[in-house]
Amino acid sequence: MSTRDRLVETTRELLWERGYVGTSPRAIQQRSGAGQGSMYHHFAGKGELARAAIERGAAELRAAAEAQLSGAGTASERITGYLRRERDVLRGCPMGRLTQDPEVVASAELGAPVRETFAWLRERLAALIAEGVAGGEFAAGLDPDATAAAVVATVQGGYVLARAAGDPAPFGQAIDGILGLLERKDAR
Repeated sequence: MSTRDRLVETTRELLWERGYVGTSPRAIQQRSGAGQGSMYHHFAGKGELARAAIERGAAELRAAAEAQLSGAGTASERITGYLRRERDVLRGCPMGRLTQDPEVVASAELGAPVRETFAWLRERLAALIAEGVAGGEFAAGLDPDATAAAVVATVQGGYVLARAAGDPAPFGQAIDGILGLLERKDAR
């Protein structure tokens, strides 16, 4: 792994663990094993490095979600696969964590990839839900945009519940709940 990649990956981990303020250049350098000169050779400062780390995290989150959402199966099966995929529930969502960071949210530069990622996810899910409604998998009156927002909110809220309990079970319960709500009641 190149020094630049080590810096970006280290920053991603530290942002997830500590937030923007708690991610100091010194902590990045110590954990990555890169010197100050290397850090400032690759990046103009902490903000530019954080942006690169957030963008990489956003790209990975999108790729993991897209792998489930564009895979084989019905719309319902693909959404279920996305919701039930392997996650480190007790660590929470790295993008969700950044929405709670005042410095990230207040910064147009740092907040943009976070906002864009959640907007993409809602749009992607809404399209899949619309496909499922059109195919008769979901109830005819289901609003794809509102339902997609509820799905994303359930995942993020499930992380919060699991972390608060120190147990992944509440996350699983939240997922079971949203899948139960999506289930077409008149198909039985």
